[in-house]
Amino acid sequence: MQKLSILTFINKNRSLPYIITVCFVIFSILLGVSIGTLSIPFSTILNVIFYRVFHLGSIETIDTTVVNIIMAIRLPRVILAFIVGSSLAIAGAAFQGLLKNPLADPYTLGVSSGASVGAVIVLFFGIHIPFIGKFTLPIFSISFAFLSLILVLVFARAVEKSMSVETIILTGIIFSSFLGSIISLMIALTGEELRQIINWLLGSVAMRGWDYIKIILPFYMVGIVLLLGNGRELNAFSFGEESAKVLGVNVAKRKMTILAASSLLTGAAVAVSGTIGFVGLVIPHITRLLWGPNHVRLLPLSMLNGGAFLVIADLIARTIITPRELPIGVITALIGAPVFAYIFISNRRG
Repeated sequence: MQKLSILTFINKNRSLPYIITVCFVIFSILLGVSIGTLSIPFSTILNVIFYRVFHLGSIETIDTTVVNIIMAIRLPRVILAFIVGSSLAIAGAAFQGLLKNPLADPYTLGVSSGASVGAVIVLFFGIHIPFIGKFTLPIFSISFAFLSLILVLVFARAVEKSMSVETIILTGIIFSSFLGSIISLMIALTGEELRQIINWLLGSVAMRGWDYIKIILPFYMVGIVLLLGNGRELNAFSFGEESAKVLGVNVAKRKMTILAASSLLTGAAVAVSGTIGFVGLVIPHITRLLWGPNHVRLLPLSMLNGGAFLVIADLIARTIITPRELPIGVITALIGAPVFAYIFISNRRG
């Protein structure tokens, strides 16, 4: 009854979840920029951002070194972490809604493993395609993410024509293991590039800069727009594909759009940050528990919460054993695994 009354209150105050979540996002971004070897007050950060972005106010009284730290080092890192986190979280929410299974996410379906293989091939062979230049890495990563998803679906259909959710997820796990072995093989054959590939696989947004934001931003915008435009269709899918057809949903077209957009976001995120787990698995769960299962609201809130979560995780990764940094994937796993275990056990007992 208490949970029902909370959801009723939320439904009557539709702007409340967005207000709370946006405040959390703003706080996490300011915190991520503020904390480091040199602590910077929130007021200074806001002054610099408003001056550089909106040309408002003045920064004459602020040390040039502080301005450079904010604009050249910390702010691009925080923004990249937010984009990667929001990409993985909304992709996970879409996969879970489409397949009606809480275990579905880019990693259990083999999409992220495929993206990782594409990226490692670029790093291993030093591939650089002239006419796409800096987009070589994300293009390869996204292409292999798509290819991995297609192979999972084809294999699942060969095993079982009805393509049940359990079959798709088990197939994804099998493909993830196989693709992981390919990555391990390339690492074993690697010479000087070993450290670069290992560091990339562990996940990081350190020292990426504005160039990496420019690389991921086009793919991010396209993927986000496609998924946010399919919130109502994901609600229809929750009743089953036959019911969705009755409700007027073009099932085949919408499924491919959702799968393609989720793979696009996952591939682009993996290309710029490496392998970062549990964001797409846990964040949609927590968001669903807090604000309900309506995908029209769940998708944008998961996107915002995922971005804020990864900003906080990155902050912990670079400050917990300062001056050394931990891979961000280690932090998300340490936080995400116990949280997911708690949610899973609670659901079973509930």
